[in-house]
Amino acid sequence: MMNQQEDCNNTLVIGVISDTHGLLRPEAYDTLQDSDLIIHAGDVGDDPLILQQLENIAPVVAVRGNMDGGWAYKLSKTEIIEKCDNLIYVIHDMSMMDLDPSAAEVSIVVSGHTHRPSISRHKGVLYVNPGSAGPRRSSLPVSVSLLHVNQKTIDAKIIELEI
Repeated sequence: MMNQQEDCNNTLVIGVISDTHGLLRPEAYDTLQDSDLIIHAGDVGDDPLILQQLENIAPVVAVRGNMDGGWAYKLSKTEIIEKCDNLIYVIHDMSMMDLDPSAAEVSIVVSGHTHRPSISRHKGVLYVNPGSAGPRRSSLPVSVSLLHVNQKTIDAKIIELEI
């Protein structure tokens, strides 16, 4: 893996996935192929092999969701990652957030839980929910997100999977 300085001179691709609930769709796996890092924002499901499969693409940072039990108790409820002088705060359920991201100088908040993909900005913080990449829930799309991060910019895009 490149050192931190090399990472920041090039745009990093961070794949974001959530709410797989035991199903890693081939379409999600293929969409994340060019990722330098993958964030799983919780509700991985009963099968830890999902994270191992994602590790075949890139290093994975995962948090525990409200539906994760058993093996997943080893996962933290939150994680903080630093990439290119940007702090990324990862949590499954935004209603459980225990800090003010803007005051904590967080650049990006990644969450899951709602199964609704969304990207928004508030007080200088980018909020990204990739939606659910697992079993379809009602009429909500099946999706993941890609973040492009470098020293100067942070961009996010929702990718609706064709299933």
